[in-house]
Amino acid sequence: MMSFSQFKKEANWFMVYYLSVVHLGAIEGIRRLFFCKWEMYPLFFIVYYFTGLGITMGAHRLWAHRSYKAHGIVRFFLMLCNSLANQGTIFHWSRDHRVHHKYSDTVADPHNSERGFFFAHMGWLLVKKDPRVLEAGTKLNYDDLWADWTVVMQEKLNPWGQLFMCFVFPTWVGVHFINDDWKNALFILGFLRYVVVLHATWLVNSAAHFYGYQTYDNIPPRENWLVSVGAIGEGWHNWHHKFPYDYATSEFGATVQFNPTKLTIDFMALLGLVTDR
Repeated sequence: MMSFSQFKKEANWFMVYYLSVVHLGAIEGIRRLFFCKWEMYPLFFIVYYFTGLGITMGAHRLWAHRSYKAHGIVRFFLMLCNSLANQGTIFHWSRDHRVHHKYSDTVADPHNSERGFFFAHMGWLLVKKDPRVLEAGTKLNYDDLWADWTVVMQEKLNPWGQLFMCFVFPTWVGVHFINDDWKNALFILGFLRYVVVLHATWLVNSAAHFYGYQTYDNIPPRENWLVSVGAIGEGWHNWHHKFPYDYATSEFGATVQFNPTKLTIDFMALLGLVTDR
């Protein structure tokens, strides 16, 4: 357990303040759920799903693992969805995730679960990166990422493109499509949706490394169906760490293991927009 004096020394204060602000915005979003139009509820889940795809189908399964190939139209769409998620650029997310798999649950793992649940969940974002994590990141190859024009485009627009997609665009959607108050749209579709997706993603690093079944290998990552519900199919984590290049990140079909992301990839494949699964 890190002492408060040690935390003050190691803290990434920008992220401490930033995450505090967006969580306060999410709390306001919860309050506004009692006063918004009923159409806001289904719209929330629609925007939530596309936001999640930007991480699961995009940054994770496509860019970090190269578990399938996608047409430029799909990659552009996923880049926009990833910007909705606003969890760092595709490059930074993929880099950290590749390091995580290479050095999983060691001192070089960005969100090393050996340091406890909270650190693996979000604490790793609140402190400066361990020098050993930074060093590990320099040892991997990212030429494939820089060769993708959608990754480069997002990087050039960072941070304004992501901030626009994360907060301004959902506000416009709420006002334009259901004619709700812009403040309701901002705090519910913007802040609340953003923070819920953040925690759903973080639970893959925390809960899915502590709770569930170790079906395929006696390693910390576990099979956790509840995490899969929030992270639209990412909770089958023991399988994923055993077979990281499987586009489904799960052994069984989506009717057995909840996996909307797999269904979306399969649908895109039927349209001829996804190959090499």
